[in-house]
Amino acid sequence: MSVVKMVVSAMTDVGRSRTTNEDAFAITDLASGKTLEAAGTDTAIDIQERGVLLALSDGMGGAQAGEVASALVLESLQRAMARDARGAIHEQLESAVQRANRNVFEEAKTENKHGMGATLTALFVHGDEAYIAEVGDSRAYLLRKGRLRQITRDQSLVQMLVDQGVMSPEEARSSPSKNVILQAMGLRRDVRVAIARLRLRRGDRFVLCSDGVSNPVSDAELQQIVTQSDPRAACQTMIALANERGGEDNQTAIVADLTGEGLPLPDEFETVTETYEVLKTFEPLHRGKAITADVAEAAAKAVRARSSSKGPPLDAKPTARVEKADTEPAPASDAGVQRTAELAGGQAEAVRATIEPAAPSAAPPSAALSLPSVAGSPAAVSDELSQPATSEPATEPARPPRARSSTLPPAPASSRALVIAIGVVAVIVALVLIALLR
Repeated sequence: MSVVKMVVSAMTDVGRSRTTNEDAFAITDLASGKTLEAAGTDTAIDIQERGVLLALSDGMGGAQAGEVASALVLESLQRAMARDARGAIHEQLESAVQRANRNVFEEAKTENKHGMGATLTALFVHGDEAYIAEVGDSRAYLLRKGRLRQITRDQSLVQMLVDQGVMSPEEARSSPSKNVILQAMGLRRDVRVAIARLRLRRGDRFVLCSDGVSNPVSDAELQQIVTQSDPRAACQTMIALANERGGEDNQTAIVADLTGEGLPLPDEFETVTETYEVLKTFEPLHRGKAITADVAEAAAKAVRARSSSKGPPLDAKPTARVEKADTEPAPASDAGVQRTAELAGGQAEAVRATIEPAAPSAAPPSAALSLPSVAGSPAAVSDELSQPATSEPATEPARPPRARSSTLPPAPASSRALVIAIGVVAVIVALVLIALLR
C-alpha cells in the first residue's frame, strides 16, 4: 500500500462564558484502535490500511449533560468503526453514526439527561480518499491550492432559509437564531446522516471546528490562519481569536495535513468540486414534503421578528438546539418534530413550521455539491494573533478556452417574422431586377 502521511493537531477550550466544556474531539488510528493524543502538539501518523478517523462533537443540554452526549457520541463512533470492516466504506461510516446516535438516544432516557444531544462532524481518511459525515452544524473545511472551502453544509434553520433564497448569508451570520439546528445526535432514534466522498490530493489540509470557532471567526480569517500556520499554531490562533471576541461558547478545532507518495499532486486545472461526490444528502421537510416558498418566507419572517425584538432567539428543542446561556436551560418538552416559531411583537398567530429531517437519498454518481470558496483577499486577523500575509493571495491558473454553445436567449417570434418578411421582399426585388436586365 502506498504511503499516506498525516500531521494533525487539535485543541479545545471552555471559552470565557461557560463553566463546563461540552465540546469533544477524537483522533483514532483504526489499525491499532488507539486514540491519539494530538492536543497542543503536531502528531505525525502513517495511515495504515484501516485508516484514521477524525471526529468532533458539540454537546447540548447544559444540566441535561451535553458533555456526556458529546463524549458518548465519539466513544460509540470509535468503537463501531474499529470493528471488522464489512461493506462499502460510506455504509460502514453511516452505520457507525447510527449506532452512536442510538446509544445517546437510549442514554438520554435516564434521569437528568432527557433532551441531551450533540452535533457530529467526522472525517475518515482511508487510502487516497476521505469520507465526511455530518449531523448538525459543526463544520469541515478543505484548504487546497491556497483556497479554503467548506465541505459540509450546516443543518440549521438559517442555512435552510439561505438555501431557499429568503435570507442572505450575511443576514444568517448575524441572526440570533443562527444556532438553531434541525437535527442532532440522540434526539430521535434514527438520524439523517449527510455523507460525502473526496478524492485526496497531496498537500490537502482539513479543518474541523465547532460553532464556537466558526461563528466569531469568518471564513476569510480562517483561510489566512490555516494558510500561514502549522496545524498546532492554527488551532491555537483560531481559539485565541474566538476568545478575544468574547469566547461566548466552547471552542474546538482540529487541523490535519495530508502528504506522501500515495497521494497524487493536485492537477493545475482540477477543481475541488470535480473530486467531491455527495453520497447522501440531508434536506428538511415540511409535513413530509419539500419546503415551499411560503413556509420558508413564514419562517424567515419569524426569525426577523425575533431579531428585531429584544426577546430570546427561537427555541426549537428538542429538534433544534437552544442557544447556550449562562444559566442552565429548562428541561425540553416532548414536542417531537414540531417546531413552533412564535412571531414577536404580539402577533396572535404562530408560524408552525414543523421542520423535520428528510430521509437521506442516494445521490447519482455524478452528483457533486456546489462548494463555496472564500472570495477576495483574506481579512486581517488581530495584530496580536498573526501578522498580515506577505505574499499575494493564491489564485487558480486560467483554464484553456473551451468551446461552448451560445447562451443568448432566442429572438421573439415577432422579430423572426419581420426578418423573414424582409428576406422574401428582397428575393422578389432581386428577381424583378434580373428580369429587367435581360
